[in-house]
Amino acid sequence: MSFWEHLEELRGMMVRSVMAILLLGIIAFINRKIIFDSVILAPNDPQFITNRAFCWIGKLIGMDSMCVESVKITIINYSMSGQFMVHMYTSFITGAILSVPYIVWEIWRFLRPALRPEESKYAKGAVVFISMLFLTGAAFGYFLITPLTINFFGSYQVSESVVNNISLSSYISTVVSGTFASGLVFLLPVFVYFLVRLGILTPAFLKKTRKYALVIILLLAAIITPPDVFSQILVSIPLYGLFEFSIWIASRASMAKTT
Repeated sequence: MSFWEHLEELRGMMVRSVMAILLLGIIAFINRKIIFDSVILAPNDPQFITNRAFCWIGKLIGMDSMCVESVKITIINYSMSGQFMVHMYTSFITGAILSVPYIVWEIWRFLRPALRPEESKYAKGAVVFISMLFLTGAAFGYFLITPLTINFFGSYQVSESVVNNISLSSYISTVVSGTFASGLVFLLPVFVYFLVRLGILTPAFLKKTRKYALVIILLLAAIITPPDVFSQILVSIPLYGLFEFSIWIASRASMAKTT
């Protein structure tokens, strides 16, 4: 294929990816009640599955601080077009998150002609692997990070005279950023793999920074979780496990590079 034919293939891939995002975004826009009442606003409900689980565990081990059943922040809208714009934005982001597996598959289709048969076989598995990592990370962010963040910042007060009335856009931003960012964080092993293959990163460097990574993860968990050790450990273990998995991926990539 010529250079321009490659560009034409790339354009087709991008158009199909954008169309997938728009299609899923339109479906999300139409199903407003499900997206907002059952998904976006659900972590603010004391009966949300994560909140009920933390409350049950807290009562079981005698840590009432883990129970958020009495906390439900008030969400308000300030601008005339605020709710409509939030509806549009949320629908687009929902479409983008749900279309990640398809977009990864489109990227694989674009790269497949340049791969050798054995590389193509492994790349096909990588499509599933990357999609599962992102969706697992998004679920981790939605079901764990987001409810803890909402509970902490929604109930935090500098004075009893100051009431927390959270704007709709601020709340949506918290939910979206927590979910989407967690999905990207869980792609760390993929980024590590390519950086090692390019010679930018080494397994030795990751092993050397292990203790710093642990400190950063513990600080992050301490900020977003209630003031108890159990919640911090619950958030920290998956994140640190992801870092250790990235070290293992880096070692495998380094060995593959030398062979």
